[in-house]
Amino acid sequence: MSAWLSYVKHSFFYSLSVFWIWIMGLQWISFMDFTWYEETKSIVWLTITFVALAEMLLPVKRIYRLFLEAVVIIYIVYRELVRYWVYTPSGAFADRIRQFMDHMSPYVWIALGAWLLMVLSALLVGTKRRILLFSAMNVIAFCILDSFTPVHLWREVAWTAFAALGWLVTEHFRRFQARFPAGWRRLRKYPLKVFIHAAVLFSAMFIAGVSMPNVPPTLTDPYTAWVDTTGGAGNAADVSGELVPAKESSSSGYSRNDTRLGGRFDFDYSPVMLIQSEKRSYWRGETRQIYTGSGWSDQGGKSGYEEVAAGTGLQSETPRAAETEKLVQTVTMLSDQVYPVLFGAYHVSEIKQIDKPDGGKILWDPQQSALHWSTSTKQPQYPKTYTVESDIPVVPEDEIRGKTFKQLYGSHNVDDGYLQIPKDFPERARKLAEQVTASAKTPYEKIGLLQNYLINNFQYTNQPDLSKKTSKDFVDGFLFEIKEGYCDYFSTSMVMMARSLDIPARWVKGYAPGLQQMDSDLMNRQSGDVPDGGTYTVTNADAHSWAEIYFGPYGWIPVEATPGFNMPLLTHAEDSKPVTAPEMEEEPEPEAQKETHAAGTSEGQKGLSGAAVASITASIIVLFAAYAAWVMRIPLRFFLVGVRKGRKLTADQKVIVLTERWIRDLKRKGIRRDSHETLRESVKRWKREMPALSPSLDPLLALFEKARYSPAAITEDEWKHVRTLSRELREAIKKTEDLAA
Repeated sequence: MSAWLSYVKHSFFYSLSVFWIWIMGLQWISFMDFTWYEETKSIVWLTITFVALAEMLLPVKRIYRLFLEAVVIIYIVYRELVRYWVYTPSGAFADRIRQFMDHMSPYVWIALGAWLLMVLSALLVGTKRRILLFSAMNVIAFCILDSFTPVHLWREVAWTAFAALGWLVTEHFRRFQARFPAGWRRLRKYPLKVFIHAAVLFSAMFIAGVSMPNVPPTLTDPYTAWVDTTGGAGNAADVSGELVPAKESSSSGYSRNDTRLGGRFDFDYSPVMLIQSEKRSYWRGETRQIYTGSGWSDQGGKSGYEEVAAGTGLQSETPRAAETEKLVQTVTMLSDQVYPVLFGAYHVSEIKQIDKPDGGKILWDPQQSALHWSTSTKQPQYPKTYTVESDIPVVPEDEIRGKTFKQLYGSHNVDDGYLQIPKDFPERARKLAEQVTASAKTPYEKIGLLQNYLINNFQYTNQPDLSKKTSKDFVDGFLFEIKEGYCDYFSTSMVMMARSLDIPARWVKGYAPGLQQMDSDLMNRQSGDVPDGGTYTVTNADAHSWAEIYFGPYGWIPVEATPGFNMPLLTHAEDSKPVTAPEMEEEPEPEAQKETHAAGTSEGQKGLSGAAVASITASIIVLFAAYAAWVMRIPLRFFLVGVRKGRKLTADQKVIVLTERWIRDLKRKGIRRDSHETLRESVKRWKREMPALSPSLDPLLALFEKARYSPAAITEDEWKHVRTLSRELREAIKKTEDLAA
């Protein structure tokens, strides 16, 4: 134990440096969230975290520590690949090793690279100049990526700058300890002073940061300027409005990141693809399972994927509808965008033909029934044309409507992930779902009531008034505050309200049908006599999201809850009557929640409310005022005494005031002065009773007598010396008490 404590003590500054490097490493993992699989992020996170802890806490020689780190990293790679179902070990031990060797690339090389960067950074970046250079390289890299990619990295820049500042402070104290060991020992005795000054500095920065108004930038970064002038890259933005940092509204399109939904967007009618199909349908992309309160987590990564080729039947892990119809669709891409999925009407059962670029892979996810497209990151390519066949469920509404919860889910295991609800999901959203569906008895009827409630009581808009939102939860804010929005608002609310009723549901994104191309014969027909089928032109404005509900043996059924959209399956059933919003008892809200945010605040920029900022600011001001009063207690006392006397105190009077103060300090310690004694007599008795106080009492008595009785004036240095002697007297008393104890 003593050896470990000695190691921790002597490697304190090195450990702090490793900690700051670890924080910077986390920012790069955050950036790679858009390109790495979930298992890759998990492996790298565990790797750099273990390396940081090992470097800080293991008191062994470096060569042994490096060997241990390498072994653990290999185990981390193995464990995460098994956990994410990249492969399933089987057979004898030798077979398992061979299987792991076949599957560990490229994960193990990424993990070893992260390990190498951590260790080398901690060893080589050990001076102030190198820290500045290393930190600047990270900040500049994030700034460039923020400007020239649609990824918003201001938080990563802020954390990197914070880590750089902490690292520089660490290096400053390390050099201070080496050059001034006596000063360092004194600094260690009074750590509170250092902490208070740092707290005041960071508090001032915090107040300034949260109090500054949001104003548009004077200069536009090159990426945004190019988008504004050419319109070229803006089409790749997320439909939720989260990926273009320089504009309040982004352009519509297929979502790349669903972790933070909301915001506003402008319709972009750039063509994406042509789809030839005999029936109108929604062109499904992929699904999401885990709701975080602000959006959907891209969980699961590559787990459970199967590489497939054209002509291969695609089997799902969940039951399909008993009755289905075959639908063949031919997709022809009209843009050069590279998407992570192949689109098709749900459920895709076979890839008939595909113009597959070299190096591309088709990955089938049987759990989510999604076709993923994997391509090279250096030269990404997407198929120009492909043909898929889908099994379209024929929903027996009358039959499902009568099925109870037990009949639908009693004998069919449901993944708990499809019933997942965050722990802090607002209770009033659950109560609303219960009240809306109170008259229904079966899951199908409850879903119909939820669907009609959302369609009939909320407005569709691509520019929702986000200033009304105060709730931290995306669904809760939509249902009770904003009450308007686009597909992401309606579909996410549909899924979460269904889950709150114990009905399995998941979130789906893709494209609405698009515009049907019509020749002159079709255009001359009556509007209700236009056949369903032909060629559909799909644009970025058709990007859409909806819900899928699991009905046990009938499988997953898509449900449309967005006003103005009409899905062929389970939308507005003829015998489903619209319901109006039930009267809910208003729950009292604190005043802070009734205040609205300033206009122009986007949901993606979730900050503190005005009342919270005011409370925090007031608390910091009060604490700082108390701290300042404590630091300036002596000058403040001089000022108050001077006010009572009606004039500024002289140096002699300051000595007398300080003498009265240290006499009161002695009295509080139980060292009293008798009423008949002069100060000289009291000091003489105190020195006889406590000889350890003599070095401080003698000069204090001499300065007091000079100030009170001598014609010679006290100098500034002398009255300041009284403060020093008073402090030494208190320390001597404390030592005396410790010895007596």
